[in-house]
Amino acid sequence: MSKWRIGDVTVTKVVELEVTGGSRFILPQATREEIQPIAWLRPHFADEDGRLRMSIHSLIVETPTRRIVVDTCLGNDKQNRRIPTWNDLHGPFLQDLATAGYPRESIDTVLCTHLHVDHVGWNTMLVEGKWVPTFPRARYLMGRIEYAHWSKPQGREDMAAVFGDSVQPVFDAGLVDLVETDARVCDEIDLVPTIGHTPGHVSVRIRSRGEEALITGDFMHHPCQIAHPEWASTADSDPVQGQRTREVMFERLAGTPVLVIGTHFAGATAGRIVRDGETYRLDV
Repeated sequence: MSKWRIGDVTVTKVVELEVTGGSRFILPQATREEIQPIAWLRPHFADEDGRLRMSIHSLIVETPTRRIVVDTCLGNDKQNRRIPTWNDLHGPFLQDLATAGYPRESIDTVLCTHLHVDHVGWNTMLVEGKWVPTFPRARYLMGRIEYAHWSKPQGREDMAAVFGDSVQPVFDAGLVDLVETDARVCDEIDLVPTIGHTPGHVSVRIRSRGEEALITGDFMHHPCQIAHPEWASTADSDPVQGQRTREVMFERLAGTPVLVIGTHFAGATAGRIVRDGETYRLDV
């Protein structure tokens, strides 16, 4: 498990799933021929053949007063997922979380950067045929715009299933706080609007003792988009806005000491963005 320290805050990565290849469905422009010349992607983010490495993981942010899970992966026992291999999982995520020192009962905050399938799955768990909150002592922070968007039919049966088994049950349990895209979570944590991937998408900024980090969420899915901000994900609700967000964020972050922690970045997962000719790269 990877761990980083930002002042008085620690961030721990707990992985649910890692894959190499099979990512063209999400980043179709990232062909092997396009990826192979980007040498800095190897070995953490791509293999020698130009296949992308990606991860689905949660990031546990521990401050002096909070234990926050940022995004909750896919979850076990879920059905009707668009990606067949994401259906009916039976992984050891909760055990891994406890092994890392964070049993589910110890979590006081769950923060969803957005409400897509691979960011809300462990919001709930199946108990005697019913979906119940996985983190019973936590407040679940969800974007007001995100919730309003996905609570209405969007022509996507898969998202209706996700909302029904991973979002609505915690809302019905009275554990959800709807927040704005620039909300302050605690002294060290606030949200940064990074819209485009979804209408209310946010990243998570950590600041403590003069140090700073940014958990990306999905305003970029893979570090190859640092080299190619114009490469949009097929899951982006507004690809034009998504590209604009990446360009603005890279310009803002380049050359600064801000540690960028990728929500789907495999391997080293975190680094600092620097200029690389006319574009950027991630130094790990």
